[in-house]
Amino acid sequence: MSAQTATAFQLDYVKTVGSVTVQLGRGFVNPYDVAVSQDGRIFVLNRCDSARANLVRVGIINWEEDYLGEFGKGYGPDDGKLMLPVAMALDSQERFHITDEHTHQVSIFDLSGDFVKKWGGPGSGDGEFNGPAGIAIDADDHIYIADQHNHRIQKFTADGQYVAQWGGAGSEPGRFNMPWGVTVDAQGDVYVADWRNDRIQKFTNNGAFLASYGESGDGNGQFHRPSGVAVDPEGYMYISDWGNERLQVLSPDGDCVDNRRGQATLSKWAAEFFEVNPDERETRAVSNLFPDLPPHLSVPHHVSSQTEAYFWGPVSVRLDRGGRLFVVEANRHRIQIYQRSK
Repeated sequence: MSAQTATAFQLDYVKTVGSVTVQLGRGFVNPYDVAVSQDGRIFVLNRCDSARANLVRVGIINWEEDYLGEFGKGYGPDDGKLMLPVAMALDSQERFHITDEHTHQVSIFDLSGDFVKKWGGPGSGDGEFNGPAGIAIDADDHIYIADQHNHRIQKFTADGQYVAQWGGAGSEPGRFNMPWGVTVDAQGDVYVADWRNDRIQKFTNNGAFLASYGESGDGNGQFHRPSGVAVDPEGYMYISDWGNERLQVLSPDGDCVDNRRGQATLSKWAAEFFEVNPDERETRAVSNLFPDLPPHLSVPHHVSSQTEAYFWGPVSVRLDRGGRLFVVEANRHRIQIYQRSK
């Protein structure tokens, strides 16, 4: 089923938050993930690039885009610091569990941003990691982590005690090639963005294979390096199709019901920047923000890099308790927010 023939599903754009920063404080630098606390605060994981590694941190904002603070800052392997963070999730105690693919560990912070503990380490044994990436936590506080270069999913208790694993390198059902994003649905089933296999796989919480969605390509329901997946209470799957620079939505049966490139507007922070920088505002006003590129450049990455409203580096998708969908763009240092119409 194509996105054009499915009529029951409607996803509305809400707004864009964020802008780039060159210092600690308001702004994002290569954001990789987002989490929303029960009181509505939005926590943004900034991975940063090597030139701005000192800006690695978790930034805190509210819905009105007031900047409330930050934690986990100070690039390095020490307790309370991060190096190459990938993803984060909140448990029932509202503790942040953050994966780091450089240290091969998971760091835990409380809701105030204070460091609690860390666990894991490099290796291929039970409870060890080689590039931990996506993380999800179920209703019983079991933690599921995409162990990227070990091509497996590992399951832990809330305190990091190893429980089980499944997968292994390969393209057969139940196997992985560099899994990246992971999420858990309302029934406790686990979904994995199987990055190099260009598909989403679904499992029970004990690793029994249930289904596979997608294949390589750029058509509806096809993927090129899917990076993240979120599932709403009705079973609709929201997927950041990273290599195709787009968001796709699949029905519970796997049919594509939405496929979009992004529609960002200026965030509050960006608008305030242009207000106090009129030269930048005037330059933007005469710029072509929707250019027609020559055929040899008409590929998703180049088009998105030149088109301001489009997703560029959509690395993560998350749903909050109110059903709002956060699409995290690493390359444009912002988050586009959508919500499904009921």
